[in-house]
Amino acid sequence: MTGTQQAPGEHIQALHRMLATGAAVTTALAQVDREKIYQWINELSSPETRENALLELSKKRESVPDLAPMLWHSCGTIAALLQEIVNIYPSINPPTLTAHQSNRVCNALALLQCVASHPETRSAFLAAHIPLFLYPFLHTVSKTRPFEYLRLTSLGVIGALVKTDEQEVINFLLTTEIIPLCLRIMESGSELSKTVATFILQKILLDDTGLAYICQTYERFSHVAMILGKMVLQLSKEPSARLLKHVVRCYLRLSDNSRAREALRQCLPDQLKDTTFAQVLKDDTTTKRWLAQLVKNLQEGQVTDPRGIPLPPQ
Repeated sequence: MTGTQQAPGEHIQALHRMLATGAAVTTALAQVDREKIYQWINELSSPETRENALLELSKKRESVPDLAPMLWHSCGTIAALLQEIVNIYPSINPPTLTAHQSNRVCNALALLQCVASHPETRSAFLAAHIPLFLYPFLHTVSKTRPFEYLRLTSLGVIGALVKTDEQEVINFLLTTEIIPLCLRIMESGSELSKTVATFILQKILLDDTGLAYICQTYERFSHVAMILGKMVLQLSKEPSARLLKHVVRCYLRLSDNSRAREALRQCLPDQLKDTTFAQVLKDDTTTKRWLAQLVKNLQEGQVTDPRGIPLPPQ
């Protein structure tokens, strides 16, 4: 690790904070020399000074509240960040990405995440279709650490967008391939990648437009249900309370749609109906409540014969 690389752990910790419930975490304002911030932003425009400027600014992104507008409105800065992203494309296929390359581009992605989550710059960020530049990274399948770190940081940008609960974000994402990309990562990514990807799907589902979109066709719903079912099976073997929480919330939200509810009565994994996860969830009252509500939603409205056995719909 050279002095011009950001330790992956710092970006990973930021992802953990993003996944935390409640409002976005605000770091206590450090005494940051604004002149230094302006200097580093200017240095992004020059290839010779850009790498160190990326490192320094990415370190400060949570302690400078107006960094996003400063980045967005300064001349050439966003172009420089996009250049960093595009420069990595040739290393994706064939997969030759090095740790140094990954760390550098992830510093650029961290600054874009800052722009994505700020209310003054979010709309312009979407209007410029900047998230699409990240999708090639989400398509990668290499399991090496540089690629895993690249996918995680890219997911973090999308996660920061959906965490704002803004309708325009969901409307934008539904015009892109983000759902199949998330589903693929949910099936085969690392535990943290799966968690962030499931968080993104959950946020899309919690929006009425997103729920209607996924339940609009059997193909969309069945793809989501199939991946969630595989995840439940995997979680029964390798438990993760945090990942399970997001999976259960996705199922609960799907049960709000009448057609999805009918289908879930047939395909909800048995592990969510029995005591498989009782030990994992023993201290998680929120997820236990969601799970109980899910089971209740699926039982309500079922036609039963006099013996209490559910009858198939007519």
